[in-house]
Amino acid sequence: MAADPEVDPKLRAGIRTYLIVSAVFLALGLAYVGWVFFSRWQGNRAIEERAAAERRAQAEQTFEGMGGERFEILTFYALPGEIRPGEEVDLCYGVSNAKSVTLEPQKNAVWPSYSRCVKVSPRKTTTYTLTATDAAGHTKTATVTVEVR
Repeated sequence: MAADPEVDPKLRAGIRTYLIVSAVFLALGLAYVGWVFFSRWQGNRAIEERAAAERRAQAEQTFEGMGGERFEILTFYALPGEIRPGEEVDLCYGVSNAKSVTLEPQKNAVWPSYSRCVKVSPRKTTTYTLTATDAAGHTKTATVTVEVR
């Protein structure tokens, strides 16, 4: 049998150089791909943070528009304000931080709400009184008159 011939040292050096250069290019390629993914992730994160800040600002504005921490009657009105006998009218109200709400004279149940309407059908011109009470027992009232003609 013949002896195993030696590999040419120039060929061995060429293969080694090829492997080193290939490894360097592979490392540079992976570093570039990693940088692209990281920069895109960072850009998306910045966009998400701006969107979250806008949502927080909108929620705060909505919260303040609905009375925030204040106890108050936000709205109380009648639609329409004038009716004929037998017609219905919507009494609409909104309260913030109220524990209970009453409507006089009224048969329908009412409760604290930022925006709610109840239907009434007065036979004559009637003034309705909305009374809101907070957890500490403080009360606030508002009135609206429905004209019947």
